[in-house]
Amino acid sequence: MKLALIASVVLLLLLIAALAYLLFRPLAHKPIPVNFQCYDLAQGAYVPLDAPKQAFGIGLSYAAHIQETASSFDPKDTPPIFQKKAVGWVQSGANVVYPSPESLIESADFFEPGLGQTLRHEFPDLNPLLDYEVEMGFVLLEDIDPSRLDDPSFAPRLGFFIANDLSARSIAILGEGQANRYEYWGLSKSFPGFMPAADKAWVPAAPLPNGIPCVEIESLVNGEVRQHQSTEDLIYTPVQMLRFIQADFPDVHLSKGTIVLTGTPGGVAMSTPRWLVRLSKLVRLSRFRRLSAKLHGDQSRFLTVGDQVTVRGQGLGEVSVTISAQ
Repeated sequence: MKLALIASVVLLLLLIAALAYLLFRPLAHKPIPVNFQCYDLAQGAYVPLDAPKQAFGIGLSYAAHIQETASSFDPKDTPPIFQKKAVGWVQSGANVVYPSPESLIESADFFEPGLGQTLRHEFPDLNPLLDYEVEMGFVLLEDIDPSRLDDPSFAPRLGFFIANDLSARSIAILGEGQANRYEYWGLSKSFPGFMPAADKAWVPAAPLPNGIPCVEIESLVNGEVRQHQSTEDLIYTPVQMLRFIQADFPDVHLSKGTIVLTGTPGGVAMSTPRWLVRLSKLVRLSRFRRLSAKLHGDQSRFLTVGDQVTVRGQGLGEVSVTISAQ
């Protein structure tokens, strides 16, 4: 009897230890920032930045942010890539409308017919879980020949700028477990006004294959610093990002005027511990259960009506918008 009890206790402890390892184990691969060639901002000029015809975003591109939150990471894998609608393009001083439950539900239903019926029944007062993301963006100043993206000496003409990749996280959560997960990311970031950006871009006098402005970027909400990171923590070069985009969207022409938002560092409102992400996958929590859990959790860091959000970067300008009611 005692031996059976001891064996049961030992087995329970082993199961707990195994579960703890599964949830809290470190990443198998450590994300490593690129050894960038840092531009001298004095050696360049500014050009006007117009609304783009097409825009792309890169996810999980900062080493520190990946270390903080990613449940897995493999440098051989393509990072999350998504498209943003140009309707999001606004400049500093704009009012960005806080999405209503109906606008969120209609957008989700248009994207996934039938989803709106579920949302109206389960989440009639759907909160957008509005989030901020300071990002360094770049604009193509010439058409890109895809065949040149594998040339290590290729240095495309780019202009760099600061932007805010606003996101309705409730929509992004609906993509959890879906084959087209990152399309939901794009949808969550494509509401009117969700792409505040500078009105000019900085252009280096002499482009370099892996050159970027190595600057500190940050976001502030009502004057409180929420994000602060150097762009030197990026793990991909602009050329690599263009290669990823071309691979994921082979029919897209990387034409002059296309913009790419290069990703955001840590400090966003939507921050889920790695162990919790892994646990959700382990128990196969549905996307609706995940959304419900987030909506019933702490929402104090998410944006709401009246908030002023500012993003800025050394030499790349500053963009401020106010979140407004309908």
